[in-house]
Amino acid sequence: MAKTKIEEIIKKFGKHEKDTGSPEVQIALLTEEILNLTKHLQKNPKDYNSKRGLVLKIAHRRKLLKYLERKSFKRYQEIKKILKI
Repeated sequence: MAKTKIEEIIKKFGKHEKDTGSPEVQIALLTEEILNLTKHLQKNPKDYNSKRGLVLKIAHRRKLLKYLERKSFKRYQEIKKILKI
């Protein structure tokens, strides 16, 4: 993923420009990576290593969403609505 795209996501979802640890930013970054891997796997269906990476990223995003749901249901609903998850 391009550095400019990462910075753009951090500005959009972060509380400040150096905020890379908040759940919203992590979920948004993982969502972007998942979309990129999905496109890659549609072109290369036998790339099993990338498929494994995709599954791990989806699992990590799911864990972060569960955490955010427990901590702040309002923020959880907002991030799901914005990212269309």
